[in-house]
Amino acid sequence: MEFYEGACELKLLQTLEGHTDRVWSLAWNPATGTADTPLVFASCSGDKTVRIWEQNPSPSSSSSSSSSSYSSWNCKAVLEDTHTRTVRSCSWSPSGKSLAVASFDATTSIWENVGGDFECVSTLEGHENEVKSVSWNASGSLLATCGRDKSVWIWEVQPGNEYECVSVLQGHTQDVKMVMWHPTLDVLFSCSYDNTVKVWADDDDDWQCVQTLGEPNNGHSSTVWALSFNKTGDKMVTCSDDLTLKIWEMDGTSMQSADGYASWRHLCTITGYHDRTIFSVHWSSEGIIASGAADDAIRFFVEDKDVLVDGPSYKLLLKEEKAHGMDINSVQWSPGEKRLLASASDDGTVKIWELASLCTGNGY
Repeated sequence: MEFYEGACELKLLQTLEGHTDRVWSLAWNPATGTADTPLVFASCSGDKTVRIWEQNPSPSSSSSSSSSSYSSWNCKAVLEDTHTRTVRSCSWSPSGKSLAVASFDATTSIWENVGGDFECVSTLEGHENEVKSVSWNASGSLLATCGRDKSVWIWEVQPGNEYECVSVLQGHTQDVKMVMWHPTLDVLFSCSYDNTVKVWADDDDDWQCVQTLGEPNNGHSSTVWALSFNKTGDKMVTCSDDLTLKIWEMDGTSMQSADGYASWRHLCTITGYHDRTIFSVHWSSEGIIASGAADDAIRFFVEDKDVLVDGPSYKLLLKEEKAHGMDINSVQWSPGEKRLLASASDDGTVKIWELASLCTGNGY
């Protein structure tokens, strides 16, 4: 599908209020958004809570193409009285049954929806101080956490809501901001205040750093805040305090014979679009990259099919200058067919947006 600047617009569908402090992170439930399951997402905040939001059934459900524009969102649950400090990150398991919640109180809690009510079924302890991010692998058998203690922990899911730490990865020299599993492989990525992205892989139950993406190999020159993969997992985008987005590509030609690990190489840099720290980036299933930053703006980028002189490049599709009143900490595309985006901000709100086509029909 081709995308053109000016061929779409960003519609604000709803502003969700309820958090009493900055909203740090968002996570859509991947098992929702089907015909019979309304979309659900979680938001977490400096107010020490997680809020679970659900999309109401649309009154005009007969018109599926535009139903998102007519449905509203309600807070279905508030997960509270568990963490004593900021809740920084949350992540749903692939089945959508469990929600992992990482907090500055050095713990990660696991929640399940039991008979309509969310219950904390497990608490993971081990980090010395603030836990910054949490992520499930594709099968839901492993969980990764990272924190200010410069470490990355890998936990194995056991029967009966038990979680066993199988590895503590030391390699970053500063605060680790985010962990993210590859969408299909059991390969873990972490990004840090030390300006690098590290790639971790399992070799006979021994987790090792197999690659470091840093300034020497066209990496970032300041804190790397977030990363996201495209649908197929052969490309990755990273965002940074250096005001750039960088696109990386899995190099299939460099497969190591020993473990079959493919290395990553820098493809291109997207620069000049944000003038303050880029905190969040998310790649949609149809190839649209959304970025959110401290300049209160959201930007959308797509691959430029017309410019292949020096290899692939990316162009601005759309910009929303004042998407929020303060820093934007998280932008996340919804699962499913709809082009819905949720954004979270220091202004204490979550906003639901629709990237709508201006022309008739569904394509561009």
